[in-house]
Amino acid sequence: MSLPPRRPSGDPDRPVLARALPRDPSGRLRRTGRRTGRRAAALGLAALATLGMAEPMSLGPQGLGDRLFPLLGNTGYDVTSYDVSLDYSGHNDRPLNATTVITARATAELDHVNLDFARGTVRSVKIGGLPAVHQQHGEDLVLTPAFHVSSGQEVKIAIEHTSEPRGKGDGGWLRTSDGLAMANQADAAHRVFPCNDHPSDKALFTFHITAPQELTAVANGLPLSPGARAGRRTWTYRTTHPMATELAQVSIGKSSVVLRHGPHGLPVRDVVPTAHRRALEPWLAKTPAQIAWMERKVGPFPFEAYGVLIASARTGFELETQTLSLFEKAMFTTDRLPAWYVESVMLHELAHQWFGDSVSPRRWSDVWLNEAHATWYEALYAQERSNGRATLEARMRHAYQESDGWRAEGGPPAAPKAPSAGQKIGIFRPIVYDGSALVLYALRQRIGTAAFDRLERTWVERHRDGVADTADFVQLSSQVAGQDLTVFFQDWLYGDRTPPMPGHPEWLHTRPAAKPGHPKGAVAKLGHPKGAGAGLGPKGAAVGPGPTGAAGGTPAPRGAAAHPGKPV
Repeated sequence: MSLPPRRPSGDPDRPVLARALPRDPSGRLRRTGRRTGRRAAALGLAALATLGMAEPMSLGPQGLGDRLFPLLGNTGYDVTSYDVSLDYSGHNDRPLNATTVITARATAELDHVNLDFARGTVRSVKIGGLPAVHQQHGEDLVLTPAFHVSSGQEVKIAIEHTSEPRGKGDGGWLRTSDGLAMANQADAAHRVFPCNDHPSDKALFTFHITAPQELTAVANGLPLSPGARAGRRTWTYRTTHPMATELAQVSIGKSSVVLRHGPHGLPVRDVVPTAHRRALEPWLAKTPAQIAWMERKVGPFPFEAYGVLIASARTGFELETQTLSLFEKAMFTTDRLPAWYVESVMLHELAHQWFGDSVSPRRWSDVWLNEAHATWYEALYAQERSNGRATLEARMRHAYQESDGWRAEGGPPAAPKAPSAGQKIGIFRPIVYDGSALVLYALRQRIGTAAFDRLERTWVERHRDGVADTADFVQLSSQVAGQDLTVFFQDWLYGDRTPPMPGHPEWLHTRPAAKPGHPKGAVAKLGHPKGAGAGLGPKGAAVGPGPTGAAGGTPAPRGAAAHPGKPV
């Protein structure tokens, strides 16, 4: 599930691929970085910086030029690891004391380093063990080291700061009835800790959480030995696979950790409010079989562990945080939703572990790849669990009827419109969920089930632990199918009108289409690397045959009340 974006776009119509972004052999974006002046001036500043006297020639927000989040992420370096220490007082309305240590490798000559950070106070910064100057420019934290950083050099940045949980409800810390959890999608991790807050820069994470003894702290990855001191306890967790910042998760509260095993001995740990553990156990017990179901579809589970985090909070969404998906308790305790529907929502977030977490979007424009696939497998699972009451074909036919209207409202799947001012949740639209799953349905109709299934397995295997974009998917689809699918995807991903459905000439649209012409900023050509689409999408706004419920993009079943708290 996704949260709305936060930063206002300085130029929301600028295509992300107006210029080609260089990549290293792993497929990760290589930052070009900005020099602070001519070569002679830079050398002079570097010499002064060594004496701790330099001021950078130009400071301010940078950004990677993401079409939907132009100020998100930063240039000039590649983060390899984060080590985040959080000290929780036991009160979720007070700032946490924190230390974030970032290890990064410079990809350019640097006299200053930009990080994303907001909603906290920076107390001190050290780079390479030496004090560094820090300045806040909007939501960019600009650091000036006491030495010049050369391209290829590894640097360690240690920041002592506070982390503020009393936000405006637009992402970052989520205050629960008994503590805290995180909801960082799409661009809110930097409201918790300083980081390079863009999914193209994945890194390993270690979390140290100190809290009162009576509370339980859990984070992404696997636990290391906890320690105790003076009525408080420090919990340490570490990931073994790289992770995007928006997928970070820390839960602190009066919780129980329920342990079991999934396929092949996979550790499955669920985190639930202790008071509701018994009532929630029937739902928790379903996860191992769901993992096995997904493995039969696309291959081995991609991470070291999995589980669900059930929070006592009203969120309006579910969220696929890596190895520990976030769910609101109300989804499991309401009696207004049939079991098959709730299970399909669980499956949606599980599917994201392959599509979106292991294979992350290179730009937020590529998020349709995350949501199309999670919605696709959710719909297949619902078809099975509902005994045919919610069939994939009926859902896709309904999506086809609505698709032109969705495109008019939000843009085509791979070229979505930017959200309206003050309505950041607007990026999470139906076109990115059922509207994008419809593209996968059309693709399967075009290339056949056998080729489609090979494509799905090859996609997650080839890009595991990495990032990928729309052009990558077009290229691999063509390769697996043995035919050039560029025009097919051009029409389905960027067209103002939904193309005819292969194999279903009788399917018709029932909602008006957009006016001719691509939305501003949309990329009109497919190719690689240039030409990948620009798109983004929300979790939770898909429309189905019955009332809308936005659980992970899941439509509420016919006759069922909408999931409480879900945005429409």
